[in-house]
Amino acid sequence: MGSAVTEYHLHLVSDATGETVSSAVRACLVQFDSIPRVKQHMWWLVRTPGQIRRLIEGIEANPGVVLFTLVDPEVRAVLEDSCRELGVPCVSVLDPVMEMLKHYFQAEFRTDPGRQHTLDDAYFKRIDAIHYTLAHDDGQLLEGLAEADVIVLGVSRTSKTPTCMYLANKGYKAVNIPLVPGIPVPEVVMAMPGTKPLIIGLTREPRSLADIRRTRLRVMHEPIDSDYANEELVRDEVARARRLFASRGWQVIDVTRKSIEEVAAGIMQRIEQAKSQRG
Repeated sequence: MGSAVTEYHLHLVSDATGETVSSAVRACLVQFDSIPRVKQHMWWLVRTPGQIRRLIEGIEANPGVVLFTLVDPEVRAVLEDSCRELGVPCVSVLDPVMEMLKHYFQAEFRTDPGRQHTLDDAYFKRIDAIHYTLAHDDGQLLEGLAEADVIVLGVSRTSKTPTCMYLANKGYKAVNIPLVPGIPVPEVVMAMPGTKPLIIGLTREPRSLADIRRTRLRVMHEPIDSDYANEELVRDEVARARRLFASRGWQVIDVTRKSIEEVAAGIMQRIEQAKSQRG
């Protein structure tokens, strides 16, 4: 019998930023529990036959499955022909979806590389949202809150900032307000109805939160036995936050065991639902 494979190689090829193919592969890989190490080779902004030839040298050095999102027929043909000669699998991630939409719309599609990243209105809306969210991070700025799509509140280490930055990258203006013991929530926030902008409270299971805070203290070379990470005090802090959310009728998301992407997806869904209800 041959020796067991200890490392697999995946070559991810894109004519743009690689976001699509990377996301698709990441979603698939997490479903495999018992495979050896997988090394991903990233080949972004591949738009000419010359770039494909350099890519092929990399595939020859580390043979493995090639997954691509290339729309230019000439560039794609060079890659597919080369992979066929090398005897390595070569798969287009977008083909099944594009073909289905082509038949459904009864229309041909364009082959412009990176077209989803063009500098259109949506792009500038996203940039504006990022600037807005950065300016309103961690309660730094309380002006212009009416422009926000969502205001996120929560005690320390409930993933407020990364969640809001993820939302901003999707084009949503997000404000995050920390809940700090002994410091009241800003009056301008308390006076808002909670529907426009949408107000959402983030919470986390106290024991998990205390563990995260202790890890944070270690990284910062601070004493881990401080009140900040004391589980009993953390439990009281979380309870006060939950009572606040309930008293105001604010929606709540428990971020325990949820990724930033999952939390943000839940918030985006609620924002869109609120928009549709307002008409």
